Amino acid sequence: MSDGTRPARLLPWVGSEGKPCYLLTDGGGRLSRLADVMETTQLAMAEDLLEHAADLLADARATPEQLRFCLSRMCEALRDVHRVAESRGLRLR
Repeated sequence: MSDGTRPARLLPWVGSEGKPCYLLTDGGGRLSRLADVMETTQLAMAEDLLEHAADLLADARATPEQLRFCLSRMCEALRDVHRVAESRGLRLR
């Protein structure tokens, strides 16, 4: 998606209907900086969750409910990381 002169940035969140949000920018505005912060936060949270998942998997006492909850959070984190990667890949073109 683009206006013909500048690439559209895929934002790290979706709209109210679950559709992707895009921003036409040169990368220096307030919304662009907010998106940068959110991407950084999402990546850091995914890294923390990976560590937690490894600990949980190593614990023989982990319950199915704990594992299911962790897997649900992992799905959310993977979705966020995928969106960040897609956004950054589109901006490289």
